[in-house]
Amino acid sequence: MIKLYRLVLLVCFVLFLLRLGYLTVIRGKYFRLQAEQNRVVKEKINAARGTIFDRGGEPLAIDDPYCLYQGQEKDRDQCLRLKSSGEKVDHFFRRYYSLGEAGAHITGYLGQATQAEVEAGQYQLDQLVGRGGIEEYYQPLLSGQDGYRLIEINIKGEKIREVGEVAPQDGKSITLFIDSAIQKKAFELLSDRFGAIVVSNPKNGEVLALVSSPSFDPNFFTFNYNDGVVSDLLTDSKQPFLNRAISARFPPGSIFKLISGLAGLEEKVIDGQTEIEDTGFIEINDYRYTNWYYSQYGKKDQHVNIVEAIKRSNDIFFYRLGEKLGPNKMADWSKKFFLNDLSGVDLPAEVFGFVPTVQWKEEIIGEPWFLGNSFHFAIGQGDLAITPLTANMMTNFFANDGYLCQPRLAGNSQINCQRISSSKENRELIFKGMAAACRSGGTASVFFDFEIDGQKNQVACKTGTAEFDINNKRTHAWFTAFAPVEDPVVSVTVFLQDGGGGAKEAAPLAKIILEKFFEN
Repeated sequence: MIKLYRLVLLVCFVLFLLRLGYLTVIRGKYFRLQAEQNRVVKEKINAARGTIFDRGGEPLAIDDPYCLYQGQEKDRDQCLRLKSSGEKVDHFFRRYYSLGEAGAHITGYLGQATQAEVEAGQYQLDQLVGRGGIEEYYQPLLSGQDGYRLIEINIKGEKIREVGEVAPQDGKSITLFIDSAIQKKAFELLSDRFGAIVVSNPKNGEVLALVSSPSFDPNFFTFNYNDGVVSDLLTDSKQPFLNRAISARFPPGSIFKLISGLAGLEEKVIDGQTEIEDTGFIEINDYRYTNWYYSQYGKKDQHVNIVEAIKRSNDIFFYRLGEKLGPNKMADWSKKFFLNDLSGVDLPAEVFGFVPTVQWKEEIIGEPWFLGNSFHFAIGQGDLAITPLTANMMTNFFANDGYLCQPRLAGNSQINCQRISSSKENRELIFKGMAAACRSGGTASVFFDFEIDGQKNQVACKTGTAEFDINNKRTHAWFTAFAPVEDPVVSVTVFLQDGGGGAKEAAPLAKIILEKFFEN
């Protein structure tokens, strides 16, 4: 029995020796490396996010550096002094948005990566990423790459020395076409109203201002970001996060007459000499379709051609035009102008427009297409719905000799303009109607005395008033224009949600913006 115990002990001793040899000789190098690594920690060095500039070089979104020294926050100058004296400080950045609410839907803001995004490998835990606007759309370009330093610590967790460092790679900056002065003025004009304003260069699609109201202050998230705050804003009845310029669609009202008018000319159901009698109203069964001039003043425009019909925004002319064109051709021309599509602007969350069709009405609504639907379609009412940005893009077509240009905010994006097949003669007829609308006798009386460099009659425009609640007589107000008429360099589209009449409410805002533009 004693011999057996000795044998067991001997075997155990040999096994211990073999294990010790394995751990020290065979695996020794590995475990020494593990021990070294256990004494070295990786410390993140924050990369600066790229700056967002306006067209004049003014920062719209910039990282404001600060540091922590002995647990206290220091500003940039204090940090520099501490660093120059050899003190060790931890550097951080805080995002600052110079336009605040006025530019929120352009710049967006920063928010923490969600758990789902981290698990999907998109971002790291606690990483700040772009939410909305340019911050989100150009996130890969702006974000940069954090660096790190390797710090050796002792058993107590105290820093002994710096072993190595990988420098951070700061994000790249972006220059926008946005004009801060125009942007701020547009937001100021909207004030507490619900709506949007778009200002652009009709020659190439450069967006000079894009404002949506109500808005929010992106700087708020720099200090108060949490899911609860975001949730409260998302459930706010005013919908401050909603970019009404690109993320909501509305019936365009009479500004759509520019498209239905061109369609009628191109399809040869009318020409420049075609005149239609203004009867004040048209009755079909139990329905009456009136002209605004008759509804408000009990008057008629007599016989009008296409130029006069646009000048006076004559509904009777366009009712009859819609009857002649029919829904299919109106839908086809609407789609040529991408009214049912995305503009392709470099901002997230753009929505598609909607163009009604006979098939849609029959299959989805379960009703046949009536003549009254064609009447409404031709004057931009009924189910047709577009975004303010698309309306501005459509306006630019008549200012740049027949090109539809993709709107762009960032200066590094390429010009993308495509010609929409149409005759110059027909485009000029629509152009003349728009020019007449802003002159004496037109619908935009606020522009009758408007001057550019001492010259009158330099603005071409179209007013629009779109019904959306007939029982309560509620309407959206639209106004879209470009100037000067000889060589257009700017266009402006104003949309006021539930804002009344286009000529009375929206046009005066556009006038102030154009005054501001030509002042500069």
